[in-house]
Parts: sequence; C-alpha cells; structure tokens
Amino acid sequence: MRKQGKDYIVFPLDFASVKEAKKYVKLLDSKVGMFKIGLELFIDQGPLVIQMVKKETRAKIFLDLKLHDISATVQRAMEKVANLGVDFVTVHCASRIMLEKAVKGGNKKTGVLGVTLLTDNDAHMVEAAGFKDVFVKDPGLLVMHRATMAYEAGCKGVICSGKEVQQIKKRFGSSFLAVTPGIRPSWTLLENDDQKRVTTPVQAVSLGSDLIVIGRPIRDAIDPVAAAQKVIEEIEAALGAP
Repeated sequence: MRKQGKDYIVFPLDFASVKEAKKYVKLLDSKVGMFKIGLELFIDQGPLVIQMVKKETRAKIFLDLKLHDISATVQRAMEKVANLGVDFVTVHCASRIMLEKAVKGGNKKTGVLGVTLLTDNDAHMVEAAGFKDVFVKDPGLLVMHRATMAYEAGCKGVICSGKEVQQIKKRFGSSFLAVTPGIRPSWTLLENDDQKRVTTPVQAVSLGSDLIVIGRPIRDAIDPVAAAQKVIEEIEAALGAP
C-alpha cells in the first residue's frame, strides 16, 4: 500500500497540559501518521498520556525521551517503555553498547531511534561541547559517525536533519529510518528561527526522510487542520501523487 502524505507527518504534543494535548490529538487524528510525546508532558502525566493518545487515535506513538544513562539503566528503562505499547523511543547516540542495550530492552516491541545531533546545534555548539576539530568543521560528519553507531547497534533508525538524509539512506539502506525534526514549511520560515538546521517538508521527503516532525507551523496556525492539510498536499505533490 502506497504511503500517503499524512503518514510522513509526526506532530509533537509539546503542551503543558493533557487537556490541550488531547484537543490537538482529536483535531489532527486523520491528518498525521504519528504523535510525538516529549519530556514535558510525559513527566507531568506519565503513561496516562500514552493511554489517552491510544484511546483517541489509531496513529502511531513516538516517545521522545532521549534516554542517556549507563547501559544497564537504559536497558531497564526500555523494558518498561516497551510494555507501554509505543512504536519508537529516542536514545542519544552516546555509545554503541548503550544503544545495543536499549535495542535489547525494546525486545522487538519498541524501536529505538538514535539521536545524532540536536537541531538547535551548529558548529559553534559542537565546538563548545569539546568535539574533535573534524566534527567542528563539518557537524555532518558527527551525524554520520553516530548514525553508524546506531545502525551497528541494531536501532530502527536515527533522528537527523534533512541535510544528512541522502547520505544515511545511501550508506545504510532504505529500511533504516531517517526521522527529520526542525521541519519548517517555506511559508513559515523565520529569519531568527531557534532551529539551526531546518528543512522544508518537500525537501526532507524528496531527500528520503521517512518521518518529518512538524510542530509550531501546525500548532500555531489559525487553522491547524488546514495547515496540516497544506503540508500533506505539498508532500504528495513532491511525491508525484495522482
């Protein structure tokens, strides 16, 4: 079955209350393929927010916890997460053994997505974090280094900017997922956006992104449903949908 435009869209439930999150889940139920639950809402509501999303929609769930701890702790945390019935969980690409333990903890029930480089990071941030000069000069090399680590550890895919998608697909194959945050439709781009490595939906999908995370352009629109539909139409046009 051909993938539809909406199936590419991940909408982040970056809200302070479950009431507001529920409102957007209901609004966008048929317009997105996946909902992302981040730290703020999960810390406030815990597994209850996952249950709410499951009750209100048949969309998939992406739990964005960005786990990063000693390997044994990450494995045990993933074992608990796998029992919640979410599709994906994010884990920082800090070490191969930690990623391997995360995959083991997921027990083929919950896929691990490795976080390569946060989209608000640029060369200055990479330098400030103390990375080698080669990575400072080209942060994309750091992304590929970490993507290799995730692939070898058995992760389902990685979180990366649109700039690295083609190379990731070429090196690791089509089944290794490329999930792209920092998505900004061309009609919403701001000169001083806090995301440093942004990509438009059309660019990301055309380059090979499997999932694109779009938050503010939909959430802050006067009509969020119409904004989501506009993104869907752009994606389908780029894919050559009839």
